[in-house]
Amino acid sequence: MQLVKAPRDALLKPLQVVSGIVERRQTLPILANVLLRRDGERLSFTATDLEIQIQTGADLCSGKESAATTVSARKLLDILRALPDDEVTLALANKRLAVQCGRSRFSLQTLAAEEFPTVSQAEFNVDFTLSSIAFKHLLAMVHFAMAAQDIRYYLNGMLLVCEGNRVRAVATDGHRLAMCETVREGESAEVEVIIPRKTVLELARLLPDSDEPVRVQMASGQVRLSFGAVEFISKLVEGKFPDYGKVVPVANPKQFLIGRETLMQALSRVAILTTDKFKGVRCVLGPGSLKISSTNTDQEEAQEEIEIEYPGEALDIGFNVTYLLDVLTNLKSEQLKFAFGDALGSALVTLPDSDRFKYVVMPMRI
Repeated sequence: MQLVKAPRDALLKPLQVVSGIVERRQTLPILANVLLRRDGERLSFTATDLEIQIQTGADLCSGKESAATTVSARKLLDILRALPDDEVTLALANKRLAVQCGRSRFSLQTLAAEEFPTVSQAEFNVDFTLSSIAFKHLLAMVHFAMAAQDIRYYLNGMLLVCEGNRVRAVATDGHRLAMCETVREGESAEVEVIIPRKTVLELARLLPDSDEPVRVQMASGQVRLSFGAVEFISKLVEGKFPDYGKVVPVANPKQFLIGRETLMQALSRVAILTTDKFKGVRCVLGPGSLKISSTNTDQEEAQEEIEIEYPGEALDIGFNVTYLLDVLTNLKSEQLKFAFGDALGSALVTLPDSDRFKYVVMPMRI
C-alpha cells in the first residue's frame, strides 16, 4: 500500500521536528522509531522517549485510506537527507517500508504501530497563550544556567512561573542563577512547574522566531505546548525548586556599566591560560578600570584591563570564567550592568534599560 507520495522536503521537515528527541540508545527498540500514521489526506509523524512526545503532520496524501507503521527515525532521516530534491514515495509491503526516489530504492524494517507507546494526556487545568518569539526569548535567557545530571533532580530543568499576566523563567545549577520574565495578554491561575532540561533544549530548537501563538496547557505532572502544526507533550519534574527570590542580592552598591562584546573578548583571551578543571579568573575593580587576570599550574599569566566609569571603592573577587562567558554569549544587549557587594558576595548582572532579566553568579576563591 502506498503511504504517501510527496516532495522530499515535505517529508523531511516534519521528520526533523520530531526526531530530535529520539535517543540513539534505547531500552525499547520501538522508541528508536517514528510513528507514521495516515488518516485520509493527513500524514502525521510522532516520536517519544516516554518522557516527551512530539507530533506534527501535513496534508500530503490523496484518498481516504488509513494506515500506520513505525520505522527507524534515524535511518529514514538519513535517507531523506541524502536523496535529491524530488518526489519521494513511501509504501508498505510485507512489514517493510519501501522508500523510492527516482532510481534510488530502500527497504526498511518496521514494527507494528499498535506497539508504539504514546504518552497518555492529563486533564489540563491551566491554559494560556504566549507569542513564540517571547517564549523562545525566555528559554534563551536562562537555559544555560540549568544543571545537567545533578543529584538534586529539581535543578535539571527550568522553573516556569505564571503570576497574573507575567510569565517568568528561572534556572540554576547551585552556582549561578538566571531569571527572565515577560508580560502577556490576559491572566491565568498562579502556577509554578519545573520543565525538564531536555524539553527546554528541544523547545528552544523548535520554536519559530515569529509572533505565532504558542498555547501552553498545564496539568499535574504534565505540560502540553501547541504551535503551528506541532503538539509537544512533556512530563514535568516533581520537586521543590529553591526560593530564587532570596538568591538575588538587593544591596550591591559597587555598580558600573560595561560593553558586552568588550568584556566577552577580554574574558575569552584570559580564559586561555586557565586550567581545565579550575576555570577561575580574578577581577580587580578600581576607579576607572576593571582588571581581569588568570594563572595556571605552569605559572603562566594573562591580564586584561578595561576602562569603565566607576568612581567607587576597590574590589578583588574571583569567578568561574565559564559562568560569565555563558551569560555574555546568550545576551544580545550592547551593554550590561554589574553590581557587586563584597568579595564573598554574589554578583548581579542586569540589563541597563530593563529589570526583566537578572543573572546571579557566586564568587570563587582564586
